[in-house]
Amino acid sequence: MSHIGHNSADVTVRVEVRLFNSLSQHLGPGNNIQQMEFPAGSTIADILERLRIDRKRVFYVLRNGRDVTKELHGPINVDVFLEEGDVIALSGPVPYSWGYGAPIM
Repeated sequence: MSHIGHNSADVTVRVEVRLFNSLSQHLGPGNNIQQMEFPAGSTIADILERLRIDRKRVFYVLRNGRDVTKELHGPINVDVFLEEGDVIALSGPVPYSWGYGAPIM
């Protein structure tokens, strides 16, 4: 968090986190959406850490509807900074996708 100003220690951002497919279990049964608050300068990595989700289990990441997944078959981009009001959607592998070992046509 060294990129933010010295007077931002008490600043927080509120985001909505949505979990899909195999990741939805991390928010409890029947609940795949949660409002969360983080210190200014937090990233997608901080969401994963708080929810105890291994980044290797994340297949797809959307921030406000835009794909921020780094590359198709590579590691996800966990360095995206959170901003007030962001909607972050995280998904585990989808059946019949490369995440399940199926070939892509």
